[in-house]
Amino acid sequence: MKGTKFQLKVWKYLKTIPKGKVITYKELAIGIKNPKSARAVANACGKNPYAPKIPCHRVIRSDGGLGGYSGRGGIKTKLRLLRSEKVDI
Repeated sequence: MKGTKFQLKVWKYLKTIPKGKVITYKELAIGIKNPKSARAVANACGKNPYAPKIPCHRVIRSDGGLGGYSGRGGIKTKLRLLRSEKVDI
């Protein structure tokens, strides 16, 4: 994988999110021990060139909004992927 040290840390954590589960950008930031970096986490997810293999679609905003999706098809694909994993969105 190619990315910054921070991006690689985020992408590695993304691979630990189980299928059918979502977390927030803030929860991911806490999970990588950078609790104040939710925006940077969102940016790293947005730069993920390995979607959906590295499942950034499983990360949503704290307000329940979907946020963005870096993979082909954008937010429509994110929604489709989450629904295929039986996530109630």
